[in-house]
Amino acid sequence: MAFESVSFRISRNAEDLAQTVHALSQRLVRLEQRLEATELQLDRQGERDPQEITSLDNVERLLVDCRALLELTDQNELTDQDELTYQNDEMASAA
Repeated sequence: MAFESVSFRISRNAEDLAQTVHALSQRLVRLEQRLEATELQLDRQGERDPQEITSLDNVERLLVDCRALLELTDQNELTDQDELTYQNDEMASAA
């Protein structure tokens, strides 16, 4: 009975993590689309305002940070899943 409860909580946590990663991925895609649209608009205008360049640089930095976080999350999720599988196997062997 306790094993089923632990297994349910692990599954629920994994599902929550997956939803969070999915939401972050969607947000990253929208940010990339907005950045691309802004860059295209600025290219059409010709000259770039220094403030806009700074703003775009900040957005690009945020995108890089988001990508890094997503990569870390994916790596941690895989590590956590491996550890949980090991713990489940240990619990099943003990039972």
